[in-house]
Amino acid sequence: MKDLSSKRVAIVATDGFEQSELLEPKKALEAAGATTEVISLQPGRIRGWSGKDWGEEVAVDTVIDDASPSDFDALVLPGGVMNPDKLRTNDAVLAFVRAFFEQGKPVGAICHGPWTLINAGVVRGRHLTSWPSLQADLQNAGATWTDEEVVSQNGLVTSRKPADLPAFNRKLVEEIAEGVHADRGAAVMAGQPSGQGAGNGRARPS
Repeated sequence: MKDLSSKRVAIVATDGFEQSELLEPKKALEAAGATTEVISLQPGRIRGWSGKDWGEEVAVDTVIDDASPSDFDALVLPGGVMNPDKLRTNDAVLAFVRAFFEQGKPVGAICHGPWTLINAGVVRGRHLTSWPSLQADLQNAGATWTDEEVVSQNGLVTSRKPADLPAFNRKLVEEIAEGVHADRGAAVMAGQPSGQGAGNGRARPS
């Protein structure tokens, strides 16, 4: 197993996150030695969604307004429908997410998690996967979408659903161990994906 003992990973989520998509990556990262920190919109606790009902609560370590991307080595965006639907309209969240791409740091997003990537303006020209209903949104925002259990490109790791978590977690640990991907940061700094979809939460038509 890769050693992540020097790595600090931000997990950004709010109420309605898919329970397994937060808890299992968190467990896998910590098993590899990483320090994880749950970041949310408000202090206190956030509640997951499990199956067809509310699930477990998770303590919030830091609120987004107090979080600095420079303090972290990687970012994880769990899915669930309610969770990213709230996150993708929050300017502080979008700026936080965008900074990881500008700095070339590894990012993992699963299920509906890539919704937030669309609004952050970082998917144009990238190859990724997601829950199938996001396919058109991602393609309209300029991404290449494929139906695979895990897709990894220049430090961006994406998967479709909870059943993909073993593959997602393995690849996420691998990418975080590799560290910064300078070519991805350079592309964002050059402005290629900047601003795409960050206005009203709807992808532009192709």
